[in-house]
Amino acid sequence: MTGTNHTPVRRRGLNIQPRDLELLREAGIMRVADRDQLKVAAGFHSTTRINARLLALVRAGLLRRFFIGAGSGRKALYALSRKGGQLVNLPLRGPRRRQNEVLVADFFVLHQLAVNGVYADLKFGEALPHGVQFVNWLAFFEPISPAVSLIPDGYIEVRAHGGTVAAFLEVDLGHERLAVWTAKAKHYVQLAVSGEYARRFHHPQFRVLVLVNSKRRLLSIRAAVAAVTEKIFWFATLDDARGDKFAGSWLRPEGDTYQPLFEEPS
Repeated sequence: MTGTNHTPVRRRGLNIQPRDLELLREAGIMRVADRDQLKVAAGFHSTTRINARLLALVRAGLLRRFFIGAGSGRKALYALSRKGGQLVNLPLRGPRRRQNEVLVADFFVLHQLAVNGVYADLKFGEALPHGVQFVNWLAFFEPISPAVSLIPDGYIEVRAHGGTVAAFLEVDLGHERLAVWTAKAKHYVQLAVSGEYARRFHHPQFRVLVLVNSKRRLLSIRAAVAAVTEKIFWFATLDDARGDKFAGSWLRPEGDTYQPLFEEPS
């Protein structure tokens, strides 16, 4: 049974409020998230209150909890449970980890947390400049289409100065070979020129935003992409793209001039 915005749902003695349902929905979208990401997404302003609510939802069987790291650096992570997914009508997309399992390192989890950080900045934070409004986010769990073997990390649409800007997101933490990036660039070019993108997403064009963990890595990936195309792609480091820097810290495949992602109307 799914609660409406006005009808609390009771689960194991816990009254599920509208904000809990929003938290569960965002946990499903993010696949795996830490406390701070869920705090922002569900609109909590108190760390004490979000901690208490997360614990209650775990005990009610609506969230799964596990940990990453060791010692004082250990961090609790949360994913939607099967019961939680049924409550908000979302499939299970999170990592298959045991309840309260401790992970020393997990590439999938670290990568997804980085993607979530971008998503949360765009939807709930202050990453977008004045005049640019978040519209939509899509996550992908299989190739975009049978014709194009691409599984992007995300897809965002924003309204900017009277028009829509659409972009696929790729986050790189340094684990993929450059040959993989060459193949990705070719697939994105195919998606653009074949008309497949316009048919499926109903926009005439798109960008590919590549966010990486270091300037050195950025330059390596950019060189691999530039050998395929000088168009479509925009590059920035994760640090440079945080906060209000999201608008103006981007490099194209060619050239050394940093550019804003959104041009102000003349």
